[in-house]
Amino acid sequence: MTRTPGKGSLGNRLAMWRALRAPAATGFVSQPEPRSIGLYARGRQLVAGNFQLAGQVVEAPGVSIWDVQIDDPALAEETQGFLWLDDLAALGDYGARARAQEWTWDWIARFGLGKGPGWTPDLIGRRLIRLINHALFLLSGRDRGQAQAYYRSLSAQVVFLTRRWGQAAPGLPRFEALTGLIYAGLALTGMQARVAPAVAALAEEAAREIDADGGIPTRNPAELLEVFTLLTWAEQALSEAGRMPPPALVQALERIAPTLRALRHADGGLARFHGGGRGIEGRLDQALAASGVKPVSTVRHALAMGFARMAEARTTVIVDAAAPPGAAAGLWAHASTGAFELTSGRRPVIVSCGSGAPFGSEWRRAGRATASHSTLAVDGYSSSRLQAGGGREVLVDRAQVTALRQGDLPDGQHLYLAQSGWSLTHGLTHTRDLLLSTDGRHLSGIDCLVAQTVAERQRFEQLMTEGRLQGIGVTVRFHLHPDVDAALDMGGSAVSLALKSGEIWVFRHDGHAKLSLETSVYLEKTRLKPRSTRQIVLSAHAMELETRIGWTLAKAQDTPLAIRDLDREEMPVPI
Repeated sequence: MTRTPGKGSLGNRLAMWRALRAPAATGFVSQPEPRSIGLYARGRQLVAGNFQLAGQVVEAPGVSIWDVQIDDPALAEETQGFLWLDDLAALGDYGARARAQEWTWDWIARFGLGKGPGWTPDLIGRRLIRLINHALFLLSGRDRGQAQAYYRSLSAQVVFLTRRWGQAAPGLPRFEALTGLIYAGLALTGMQARVAPAVAALAEEAAREIDADGGIPTRNPAELLEVFTLLTWAEQALSEAGRMPPPALVQALERIAPTLRALRHADGGLARFHGGGRGIEGRLDQALAASGVKPVSTVRHALAMGFARMAEARTTVIVDAAAPPGAAAGLWAHASTGAFELTSGRRPVIVSCGSGAPFGSEWRRAGRATASHSTLAVDGYSSSRLQAGGGREVLVDRAQVTALRQGDLPDGQHLYLAQSGWSLTHGLTHTRDLLLSTDGRHLSGIDCLVAQTVAERQRFEQLMTEGRLQGIGVTVRFHLHPDVDAALDMGGSAVSLALKSGEIWVFRHDGHAKLSLETSVYLEKTRLKPRSTRQIVLSAHAMELETRIGWTLAKAQDTPLAIRDLDREEMPVPI
């Protein structure tokens, strides 16, 4: 989500000229403590010369990361931000240190004078945080000349960022730029005077970008966690330096924490919507603990950043209950209005396919479609449509939630939602009625397509006439996590779902649709390629002014009492 602010602009050249002539830091004010955490398995892949960059996998043993050849503008964002340094530090052995040092000083030689694509404010902020976090890892065994080059490079980036952070796009890019500036300004000698203006700007940005309910415009849960983590790092760095964090920063953290808790499934992972993944296991809990924001009582059934949460016993259901974001905030948004995910204990059961962005543009486009989410779709149409614009595809004709009711019934939590995604195109409103039982063992749903208004009835009847009364194809999809073992049961009238915990869930429907078990994919950036999985599909044709499809998902067998469900496989797999 980087915005390149005119790399050849006069402002950038002037800022770089001044940055290279400013006095350089000679060391650290205090010993930096690593806060960013990478993946051990990905570090092993990097040392072996296996690169997953810009949606492509390249095997290049012995090749510098700066010499990997991929024709994709996203390559710079994945390399120049130095996130790979977290992974090498997580591995931490001699080979990992050698690669980290080689690639870092190679970057200083190639790009340190302001050349190349990495001189955008957000990438500089991201890079500074990693270079300072892992200073001990990088400087171990380096001679004085190499250390001086390292400090000169850090200093030039700080001075440049002081003048150009405002060129970062609002939201996560600007939070990265300002947090990196604060982080480096506090850590490096001679840079403390640059901290106060950056802190004031960060506080102003937090007050503006984090809404009253603790959400952000993109409605991406993983991005909200990134923002929360950055603000927490800034707050910790200020506190450790003996400086009082501004109230606006502390208040932003207090608003975000309850929202993240509401978006957390029973297994500790985030709901995967609008380009976000579930997150590295334990990272959300770590961020919440580091922030020091204690859980508080919230209004039951209140939306969290447009998502509705239903939770009973060991079962969580999270529903996208709002329109997808538009304009700049919607560049990564998905047509997922009305979709839900279900997790039982530590096991995701019903999921979204996820973001295909790490696997290239075609996967990215496919992941944004309604058919890649666990909800109803009209054949050939997403509830919100993609349209090219400004070099990126944005969602237009965005589905609007026209009705939403949540409450408690004697037999469980109830949610009713209506959305207008096919009102103009087909004259149909989609309604979804969900009920989660009080013991968390039973989720029932009714999906309807109904022509509610005079205009909708006229449009639907017109399409029926033009289609010679063939009806409108409708599918209700339930994408399964790859760890779920699914099989058709009871003569094809039900699907049995076996979890690795030993639980068994059974999916049934009311007979008003055709049931099938089809292939699907699970897209997660911590993997080297998409994972194959299955999806339950209910297919029907809308022939009347109202089409109803009912279904249930019920737990038939619990996790055996003697088994602790701790075994998880979340690491990247070898190429």
